[in-house]
Amino acid sequence: MGMTISEKIIAKSAGVSLVKPGEIVTCSVDIAMIHDSSGPRRQGPRLKELGLNVWDPSKIVVISDHYVPAVDTVSANILKITRDWVKEENITNFYDLQGICHIVLPERGHLKPGLFCVGGDSHSPTGGAFGTFMIGVGATDMTAVLATGEIWVRVPETMQVNWSGKLNEFITAKDMMLALCGRIGLLGADYMVCEFTGETIKNLSMDERMVLTNMTAEVGAKTGIIAPDNTTLDFLSSKNLKEIDMELCSDEDANFATIEKFDANTLEPQVAAPHSPANSKNLSEFRGINIDQAYIGACTGAKLEDLQMAAKILKGKTCSKTTRLLVAPSSTKITAAAAADGTLEILTEAGAILLPSGCGACAGLGAGVLSKEEVCISTTNRNFKGRMGDQDAEVYLGSPYTVAAAAITGRIVDPREIILKVGLKK
Repeated sequence: MGMTISEKIIAKSAGVSLVKPGEIVTCSVDIAMIHDSSGPRRQGPRLKELGLNVWDPSKIVVISDHYVPAVDTVSANILKITRDWVKEENITNFYDLQGICHIVLPERGHLKPGLFCVGGDSHSPTGGAFGTFMIGVGATDMTAVLATGEIWVRVPETMQVNWSGKLNEFITAKDMMLALCGRIGLLGADYMVCEFTGETIKNLSMDERMVLTNMTAEVGAKTGIIAPDNTTLDFLSSKNLKEIDMELCSDEDANFATIEKFDANTLEPQVAAPHSPANSKNLSEFRGINIDQAYIGACTGAKLEDLQMAAKILKGKTCSKTTRLLVAPSSTKITAAAAADGTLEILTEAGAILLPSGCGACAGLGAGVLSKEEVCISTTNRNFKGRMGDQDAEVYLGSPYTVAAAAITGRIVDPREIILKVGLKK
């Protein structure tokens, strides 16, 4: 019997020729990624107690993204701990105030097909967009990884998520993932790999593929993954990466535990209602709900293409007086690119407030958190109760198109209506 992509990577990292779901193996880690919240302030003291240093500084990437820039002494101290620890451990792959870890990691050329990677964050499966097997782990497991360079894994089953057809205009990867969340629920892929396949996937950009693998965390998956292709190669080649395994794919006789099939041609804009991504339905079910804040940010919703999507809706228009629009680009490189191509100008002229690159309001930190009973629509990946501020606030999830449309109208509305109403279609 053949193996899936994930099983092949696990087998290689474990030094064996074959693995099957349910087996427990010990794998060598190629890259360990940690950030300021989950990283040095937690692992540093534990390693010191054990009298240990990190196993290989060159294979560790540290990114400050949660508490940046510092807004109080608590966040300032956390960042100082991070910076001091990086120096003590001689870690050169340190990106301070450069953006969100899941964006910065591939942006700076640390991911490629076939690697076995771990991250100290639940959305580490983002790496699967590049053909990397990447899982999120807790502080204790990460301490062991930093000390030994190894981790044990129970080989997960794989769910094939097949998308056929072509997405209609103004329909995005975010809509695709909300549709999956709505269909199978928060634990629908519990401890499984979601392998995305089909014509629709092949036609997606890297920015959009990252949304799919990132949000596998919202269905309980161990990780998500996409087989590398020419789109992957083009992205990685721009990072001067070499020895890229372009032959990595699931065998024809690989065993998939289950297969979920979707038709992109029929997909409508999706919105997830409070307080779960699983509360996803066609946008029409929520049309007209008043919005206090529209937030374009986070690892899923503020990449360059996301900002460009929002600009397409906002160009020549002004945000509603009843709704504030906050934009936090996912990285400083993305901010620079959006400034260079005129995207930021469109957003700010429409009334958007530009925030620093980082996790920010998505994680309930820094600028943009919500007060009691406020209603927000966001490009983020989660809308759990209290995640973006007050416990009594409500957060809806949507694509950048949908969030931008809400910023203009002050309510949830189909973004396609905005385009038609303002006569941009010539």
